[in-house]
Amino acid sequence: MSSAALTIDQDVWRPKYNPWLIAVVVALAAFMEVLDTSIANVALPYMAGNLGASNDQSTWVLTSYLVSNAIVLPISGWLAGALGRKHFFMACLGVFTVSSLLCGVAPSLGILLLFRVLQGAGGGGLQPMAQAILADTFPPQQRGLAFALYGITAVMAPTIGPTLGGWITFNYSWRWIFFINLPVGLCTWFLVRRFVEDPPYLGRLKAAGVKLDYIGIALLTLGIGALQVLLDKGQEDDWFGSRFITTLAIVATVGLISLVIWEWFHEAPIIDVRMFKSFNFASSCLMLFALGILLFASLVLMPQFLQTLVGYTSELAGLALSAGGVVLLIEMPIIGQLTTKFQARYLIAFGWLSLSLAMFYSAKRIDLQISFNAAVWLRIVQVIGLGFLFVPITLAAYIGISPEKNNAVAGIVNFMRNIGSSVGTSLVTTLIARRAQLHQARLVEYAKPDNPNFQNSANGLAQYLAHLGFSAHDAQARAYGSIYQAMQGQAATLAYIDTFMVLAAVAAIMFCLSFVLKGNNPGGGGEVAVG
Repeated sequence: MSSAALTIDQDVWRPKYNPWLIAVVVALAAFMEVLDTSIANVALPYMAGNLGASNDQSTWVLTSYLVSNAIVLPISGWLAGALGRKHFFMACLGVFTVSSLLCGVAPSLGILLLFRVLQGAGGGGLQPMAQAILADTFPPQQRGLAFALYGITAVMAPTIGPTLGGWITFNYSWRWIFFINLPVGLCTWFLVRRFVEDPPYLGRLKAAGVKLDYIGIALLTLGIGALQVLLDKGQEDDWFGSRFITTLAIVATVGLISLVIWEWFHEAPIIDVRMFKSFNFASSCLMLFALGILLFASLVLMPQFLQTLVGYTSELAGLALSAGGVVLLIEMPIIGQLTTKFQARYLIAFGWLSLSLAMFYSAKRIDLQISFNAAVWLRIVQVIGLGFLFVPITLAAYIGISPEKNNAVAGIVNFMRNIGSSVGTSLVTTLIARRAQLHQARLVEYAKPDNPNFQNSANGLAQYLAHLGFSAHDAQARAYGSIYQAMQGQAATLAYIDTFMVLAAVAAIMFCLSFVLKGNNPGGGGEVAVG
């Protein structure tokens, strides 16, 4: 079947049911899965205490999920072709829901990790298949609006996940962060069974048969698994100072390079790496990777700064972020409409420029005396650019791609964004730790006995403490301790400023790349603009 015939079929075919009903159903499934990538973070200490494990061991609850999720994401297009997209989507929903129940009743950490692997594997197919279903369900002129709805789930879920997880764990039990998936998963499964259908071209692709690429699957599992563990455990194990991390880096590099070479020459690859010959697709993947970095980096930076240095509770820090979520809810549908009037690359350029300026502004505004209102407005400034990126970049990835590749496109772009989120989290934690050490070492240079400013500050504070009733020795010791604590806070704040500047530079580079993307006909989905 030729690409032209497939395109004609896709233009003629329309789903039996209202596309917006289908969009809500599949977006709900994607929201549930994305939420689960972040909701368990704050519950780890409770899990460790309840299951008799250490805090370090409990972090594998996150890592095990991310590894299996990352392995399934890029091959979800191939699996959809082998099983049929609707059947694959329902299977993923079923596995995710059942494994959520099993995670909730797990009696030990080992059993919980096993079920988290299953849950991550089931969840790995939900995001890309939801996006691919939207791409096929809506006509090109409405695709931007459909992706805006999907974008709300992809951006909002990580934002509310930690806050919701903390509230559930504090008021009930950590097991309920898994149990809440049951009613949503069961309801969504029956709705998908009732309303979602595969377009005709998918039936022909399935009938043509799919060969099982054992070597490709093995290389993918080895390379992606090692990469994900490397990113998740790198800072904790001091990166390449650890033999374990160094081994993982070698395995990931060899595995992924071998995977690309093998898939390039294989006649029935599980990942269609030849799509990267399309400059637009490759650039869009790079941008979604960068978007994942900045989205999750900012999600880590703000609450971590507010809790560790300003003294906010997790609930109050979550509340400071919530205003940004409200802005995104309002912004996404508007941007969906803008995609019908402006070329995607111009919206993308505006988004990257806004995000770069927002990160630069954050570096200038953040300090230890920041007020709650200032933190709220800072988060609002940070998310404005995010809204202009997710939908247009996703649209740009489909420009010039034939409809039979929709499943593969969705799988790869979601994989790139998810790996970007892991890189962003690792980047932030590493930069803050390393830059804080550097700034502390520099600040200590000023805390010497021969520095009159330091001595005056220490003596003045010691005298004040002596007036409060402390002995001369205790007052002097407490004075030095207070100054050192303040120095640590200043060093950490400078590290956060440095990190925001790095993120601003990343966004600025992506802004320059925006202008080399192919133009699309606004409202025309994947049609390339003429001239």
